[in-house]
Amino acid sequence: MKRTILLLLTAMFAFCNTAIADDVKYYKDGPVSEVTYVKIKLGHFEDYVKFLDLKYKKEMEAFKKAGLILGYGVYSANPRTPAEPNLILVVTYPNMAAFDKSEQFESIGKQVSGSMDQQNKEAMDRNEWREIMGSEVIRELTLK
Repeated sequence: MKRTILLLLTAMFAFCNTAIADDVKYYKDGPVSEVTYVKIKLGHFEDYVKFLDLKYKKEMEAFKKAGLILGYGVYSANPRTPAEPNLILVVTYPNMAAFDKSEQFESIGKQVSGSMDQQNKEAMDRNEWREIMGSEVIRELTLK
């Protein structure tokens, strides 16, 4: 009888120990990045990069100064096929909550780049230079 109880206790302890080990998280949630894939149309690379250097950079720096973003990056890419982007934009936010602060982004955007109507018109004009191929949100996992 004692042997059976001891065997049951040992089995329960082994099961509990395994369950506790499964609950261990080997990472913590890190910053969130929005990655946008852009295909610049032939002959418009300099036009688009000029926009990025003047207006885009100014807005990103204002977001960074306000603490809404950690940083941003512009990357050239060598597409393997015509269906792939040749420019990638990355904006990094401290966390998902910061990513969702649309009112604050709008407010700063209006101060830096003008009214929403003006921003939308300029975005439509840029469609002559580029095609947004899509975007995704990714989160860094910081390993412990």
